[in-house]
Amino acid sequence: MEALTKDLWVFVETNEKGSARNVGIELLTPGRMLADKQGGALVAVVIGHQVADAVREATEHGADKVIVVDSEVFQKYTTDAYTIALSTLAVKYGPTSMLIGATNNGRDLGPRVSCRLKTGLTADCTGLDIDEESGNVAWTRPAFGGNLMATILCPDHRPQIGTVRPGVFKKSEPDASRKAEITQVDIPVDKADIRTQVLEVIRDLESEFVDLEGAEIIVSGGRGVGGPEGFAPVKALADALKATLGASRATVDAGWISHSHQVGQTGKTVAPKLYIACGISGAIQHLAGMSGSDCIVAINKDPDAPIFDVADYGVVGNLFEVLPVLTEEIQKARG
Repeated sequence: MEALTKDLWVFVETNEKGSARNVGIELLTPGRMLADKQGGALVAVVIGHQVADAVREATEHGADKVIVVDSEVFQKYTTDAYTIALSTLAVKYGPTSMLIGATNNGRDLGPRVSCRLKTGLTADCTGLDIDEESGNVAWTRPAFGGNLMATILCPDHRPQIGTVRPGVFKKSEPDASRKAEITQVDIPVDKADIRTQVLEVIRDLESEFVDLEGAEIIVSGGRGVGGPEGFAPVKALADALKATLGASRATVDAGWISHSHQVGQTGKTVAPKLYIACGISGAIQHLAGMSGSDCIVAINKDPDAPIFDVADYGVVGNLFEVLPVLTEEIQKARG
């Protein structure tokens, strides 16, 4: 399809209560930059049921316009219903670009919509910009197992679509005084169009309590902890800081800790205020998931470990000697 506008769309995913999930609000931050460079409006697309909260959040965080599809059929995510809705909207309004969060739902929805619209999709992006020569969106994502970063352009088809990892971008400060142009659109979806249904949701209780993406402080352990018991001083430091416990892929693959704690390319992308890496060498796959942290502290006995290249503060030493002392001092300072 041809782009009818220069608008940049952000799909704002909602939960069953009608509130926005974090990633959609996060994407309004790069969306603002891309929309301004493209010369179009920043448009939030909200699909769900009783989504007034999500519309308000999108407005407060920078959307110029909000397109709303509100119906009971969209209360729970289904591939067919959401694909029909988003592709129908795209054909009607013709955005030039579209950002979708790389959540479980977004990774399902993005490819289906791009196929309906006969355009491409760049998946799992960690960087966004506008290519100065062509004016196309420059989508950056890990390639070749995370060993390098590739920048991809979509010059011939519209809209340009990409899924972007949660936690890569930070939410802007909300402005309750902002106003946006709200457009309500009715998109009828027949029950016969929905070929699959979610019958039961079995929640991973541990994953629910490991909120890496929303954490302000993360203390992570790597191969240097030596085994599952080696996470004890890492967890003690995390508890002292009231932080979330993270881990590298190597420790998860070894079975030392569950995948719900994994930070990195195949885990969660995080951007906390403080990230403490304990016994983590700093492979590019891990760095891709945490290099956006405000402050990075690395503790490693290898002075040449790549993690020190991105760290704001580095401690060369044995983590089993350093962490207990650090934990004790933090406990003293906190009384």
